[in-house]
Order: sequence, then C-alpha cells, then structure tokens
Amino acid sequence: MTVLHMPQVQGRLTQAAPLAPLVWFKSGGCAQYLFEPKDIADLQSFLHELDQAVPVMALGLGSNLIIRDGGVRGVVIRLGKAFAKVICADAVTMECGAGASGILVSSTARDNKIAGLEFLRSIPGTVGGFVRMNGGAYGGEVKDILRDCDIVMRDGTFATLTVDELHYSYRHSELPDGAIVVAARFQGRPGEPEAIQAEMDRISASREASQPLRSKTGGSTFKNPDGHKAWQLVDAAGCRGLQIGGAQVSEKHTNFLINTGDATSADIEALGEEVRARVMAQSGVALTWEIQRVGETK
Repeated sequence: MTVLHMPQVQGRLTQAAPLAPLVWFKSGGCAQYLFEPKDIADLQSFLHELDQAVPVMALGLGSNLIIRDGGVRGVVIRLGKAFAKVICADAVTMECGAGASGILVSSTARDNKIAGLEFLRSIPGTVGGFVRMNGGAYGGEVKDILRDCDIVMRDGTFATLTVDELHYSYRHSELPDGAIVVAARFQGRPGEPEAIQAEMDRISASREASQPLRSKTGGSTFKNPDGHKAWQLVDAAGCRGLQIGGAQVSEKHTNFLINTGDATSADIEALGEEVRARVMAQSGVALTWEIQRVGETK
C-alpha cells in the first residue's frame, strides 16, 4: 500500500500494522496505518488534519469482525486504555469510555448498585461497538439503556447524540458516516449487588454452556430473521460442523463460525456464504451477516 501523509500525533501511529492479533478470529491482513490516540483531543486533531479522502475505521475488541486477508486501506483507529474508564455519574447512570468492555461496565454498575446493565456482561466487545450496533443479548439491547453518546466526526468535530437521534433498529444504528463513538451514558435502575451478580452469573453460565467461547470465533455470525432463530435455520440446512479450509461451523452453536487453527479470512467468509446459500435453498430464508467484513481480498 502507498505511503500517505499523516498528521502529527501524541498517541501511537503504526504503518503496516498486523490486525490479526487484534481480532478474535486471529486472521486477516494489516492496517495501512493503525492510530491509537492519547485522548479525545488527539483524535480530534488527527481527524481534522487528515486528508478527508483517506478512509477511517474504528476497531474495538475485534470480536464481531472479519478483517479480509488483503488488509484495510487508510487508517484503523483503536481506542485504548485512555478510553476505557467507567465511572458512576449518578444513582442510576454509568459514564463509559468507548474502549471499555461490557464486563467492566456491568461489574462497575453492580459495585454502584445499578441494575439493568447485566446483559452487557454477555456481549464480547466495547462500548463503542455496542452503541454503533445496538448490541444486545439475554433480553436487553443498548437502545433500552443508552441515554446519549459522544462522537467525533470524520472532520474532527465533537458532538453528543441522544438515543432517539441514533434511530436504533435490530443490530443497527444511524450513526453518521465516519463518526467514532468516544463515550456513552447508560441508565439503569437501583438494585442490590447480590441480585445483580446472581443475574450476571446466570448469563455467564448460559453462555459457557451454549457457545464456543474458548475457540477463535467472531460471535454471532448472522442476524436472527423475523420469526426465526439463525442457528436453527443453519442446523436444519445440515451445516453443523461444515468446514472450508480451516474454518468450521461450530458443533456447539451453529450461528458461530470458528477458526480451527489456520483459517484465512477468505475461508471464514466463504464458509459464511456457503451457509447462507444452503439455508436459502433449504428454507427460503435469506440470512444477513451480523459480523462486519472489512478490507481488501487478496
């Protein structure tokens, strides 16, 4: 990939940065540039000065993502520890940096006697990803708890959007193109730490029993179509254990694809498309990818 002119930064800027170690599938190519800003001001300055024609993508924990083998052109922005703080803003509100994990948010809420955020414990990702994708599980969705979020636009300007302005639907928001979530406020309700912990334990045990958490996977692969569960459609189409190269449909949960060891991103994506084709042939239902697929094919 060609060398681009990059603005001065206070954080860390790396050229030709391998992305496979940063995503759960452990596959894929490099970022043309990887930027880890020091703080919001550093991010704003960088985006303001960066040529507006250069594509920019935010990366969280890399849990719901296929990075294609040819890598990602432009700049990948990863929000690190400076964006991972979680504090209690008032009796029912958590102020969360976009780099904070769901486990940290739900645990901090428990410690501050705030209930209603327990389901975040079960979503593998960061606040920025939850807000962008309306993350949800075990009966809860971000749209139910989000009060508002702070974003930095592609030109470096800062804005705060209310939950209504995001126009949430199932696993989708209308976040402006190029916007990067940097913080969010989640609103729960008063609760007792023991009861909150019990619910978190129930969710954790349920995930452990039903999902291949110890495998290299990307989480739920397909959205649940109206009136259906994706895993049941995949199973009915005979795809349990189906394999292409090093990629396999999980035997434990058929809406999960796993890297058995040496899968390329092309293997994983091809397997997903084969599953979609078989489900369509068997049931007439078109599965939609929930996992994001980004970058260039080799």
